[in-house]
Amino acid sequence: MKGSKGLYVKLSAYFFFFFFTWSSSYSLFSIWLGQEINLNGAETGIVFSVNAIFALCMQPLYGYISDKIGLKKNILFVISMMLVFVGPFYIYVYGPLLQYNVLLGAAVGGIYLGAAFLAGIGAIESYIEKISRKYHFEYGRSRMWGSLGWAAATFFAGQLYNIDPAINFWIASASAVILVAIIVSIKVEMTNSEVERAESVTLKDVGQLFLLKDFWLLMLYVIGVTCVYSVYDQQFPIYYSSLFPTEAMGNQVFGYLNSFQVFLEAGMMFLAPAIVNRLGAKRSLILAGFLMAFRIIGSGLVFEPIGISSMKLIHALELPIMLIAIFKYLAANFDTRLSSILYLVGFQFASQVGASILSPLAGSLYDQIGFRQSYLIMGVFVLFFTVLSMFTLVNSKEKLTNHTRKLQKVI
Repeated sequence: MKGSKGLYVKLSAYFFFFFFTWSSSYSLFSIWLGQEINLNGAETGIVFSVNAIFALCMQPLYGYISDKIGLKKNILFVISMMLVFVGPFYIYVYGPLLQYNVLLGAAVGGIYLGAAFLAGIGAIESYIEKISRKYHFEYGRSRMWGSLGWAAATFFAGQLYNIDPAINFWIASASAVILVAIIVSIKVEMTNSEVERAESVTLKDVGQLFLLKDFWLLMLYVIGVTCVYSVYDQQFPIYYSSLFPTEAMGNQVFGYLNSFQVFLEAGMMFLAPAIVNRLGAKRSLILAGFLMAFRIIGSGLVFEPIGISSMKLIHALELPIMLIAIFKYLAANFDTRLSSILYLVGFQFASQVGASILSPLAGSLYDQIGFRQSYLIMGVFVLFFTVLSMFTLVNSKEKLTNHTRKLQKVI
């Protein structure tokens, strides 16, 4: 289709610089909270929990607006403009507020980070996935560049943090300026039928989703499986750096490890569409769940840097499969007019609900029984819900028409 190659290149570049911005300011977030702001495990868990709460408040709004405006780029432009100020926000607002009052700082930070990153990523991913369906290119091969952007930033993040954490924040703002330039240059044509299809979305349509059993069973998988990987990752850098003679050495090595992991993740993003197409969406989600359970349980069993590094790298296999599978699962089994709300509520929102509940619990467990024992508990939790989901997720052979009939009966 005319213009598809140019759009693929620009949207891939957008992914690259968005994740570069995000990684520069967030990949060492828990280390920044612990070493620079001097928060303990429970307080750090509260910050992550508040971030999750504000993100989940934004996700349904982003999802509804995205489906209502169709292929217009308004939301991406707003997010890009917000990110230009990420550096000054961390340095002059967020950090001082957290030191003054943890709850106040967490609330202000939750509003900004929730809108810009934690909910913003869902809006960006769902938008670009829509474009990929219209212009016939694999979403995963565009999303791959996001992983490369994250890896490029994390490669230097640990070293730069040891010099001055503020350097990473200023780099993030500079990267966001490029984001704005990219989104301004993008032009997507919308036919009259596409405009009508987008404008036909109503709040009633969204409400009917919550009357579908299969929608709730999908959210059960998301809360029991996918949200745990983000909870695991939140304070993992603190544990990882503690395994080294000095925190500075641990921070630097973690930056290299995280960068290597995300480079592997980018390669898997390229391969994941073929894997998911062969296995089917449901089986791919189950496979990702088992990989995650193995990784988290393994993190509790090993106790030296090489072993824990190996466990962390499994993330590079599971995440691409899960991300591609969730989009294909939603497209195959639900109304594609609601693709953004389905992704932002059925996947992102449900993940944040789980994270808001589990983050403070995980933080308390880390303080009380240590990281290794906490990882064993979390891994068994994921394993249980993965096995349960083998019987509750919709068979991948079911088509959209089955769910459309159910929705019509409800309406």
